[in-house]
Amino acid sequence: MIFSKDIMLNQWILLMVVVLQHGAIGTMVKFNNGAFEDIVIAINPGLSEDDKIINNIKDMVKEASSYLFIATEQRFYFKTVKVVIPLTWAAKPEYARVTTESYTNADIIVADPFIKYGDEPYTLQYGGCGEQGRYIHFTSNFLTNDSLLDVYGSRGRVLVHEWAHLRWGVFDEYNNDAPFYTTGVNKAEATRCSADITGQYIFRTSTGKTRKCKIDHRTQLYEVGCQFIPNKKQTVPASIMYMQSLPSVTLFWCISHNKAVAH
Repeated sequence: MIFSKDIMLNQWILLMVVVLQHGAIGTMVKFNNGAFEDIVIAINPGLSEDDKIINNIKDMVKEASSYLFIATEQRFYFKTVKVVIPLTWAAKPEYARVTTESYTNADIIVADPFIKYGDEPYTLQYGGCGEQGRYIHFTSNFLTNDSLLDVYGSRGRVLVHEWAHLRWGVFDEYNNDAPFYTTGVNKAEATRCSADITGQYIFRTSTGKTRKCKIDHRTQLYEVGCQFIPNKKQTVPASIMYMQSLPSVTLFWCISHNKAVAH
């Protein structure tokens, strides 16, 4: 299937080639004149057949390409993507035979949840900063359950966030190990980028109710279990690697401010 779309001042073509499963190892992504080509998305053979997965992958990639183009100041976008369909799914006339594409060499996999993450999208990264990751992992529920959009933001934005992990080896601009820092006596702040992002400090009790967080006078930090919930409406810019779901987030700070960044 071929989809074309004009966006902003540039024209790009998004190709979705749906193929049957085969076997090979190693990423096949090519980079030409700002375009990422031959990205492989593979669906795990153990997943039940669901056309909504394929349709939402198409929508996700189209949105992601536009968002990536904006976030990188019109330098990068997705051009061609191949989706590997399990042999156990019903064949369709628009499906084509693979050449070297497979689940094992996929850049993005759709599979059952990993117990540590649940439905949260993640990128498997073995190396340090600047080293490419192994693959992006999405669950079928993430791709089909629209209620998760309120949790993670739009799927296209999530894909761009994870692509930065995979392709450029960058890490999140928040700290789960040290979520807060002190700025003085009885003054604590959430670790975030930027510090001007506004929000609420919420503690959820064992009964399910919420209250404002309290300062631990011993550490001068918010109590264990406190969560910083950013306001949906923000007036300051922030980085995609902090929280891509915020409407004000449109740029990679580290990428957009470094013209020499590698593709």
